[in-house]
Amino acid sequence: MARIGFIGVGNMGGPMVKNLLKAGHDVTAFDLAGEALARVVAAGAKGAASPSAAVADAEIVITMLPAG
Repeated sequence: MARIGFIGVGNMGGPMVKNLLKAGHDVTAFDLAGEALARVVAAGAKGAASPSAAVADAEIVITMLPAG
């Protein structure tokens, strides 16, 4: 499966990450909100300390941000 870097795992991004994990993808995630990041890490994602760390080894990058 794919190595995915995911930035923004809040109200929309969190459920998307969980679906990607269920499909067998390897997801590394980052979010400014520690609680949101902790939820996806508990679901099986790898947590990253920065956006650049989340995408460092990714084949695919997804952003789900509330503003540009």
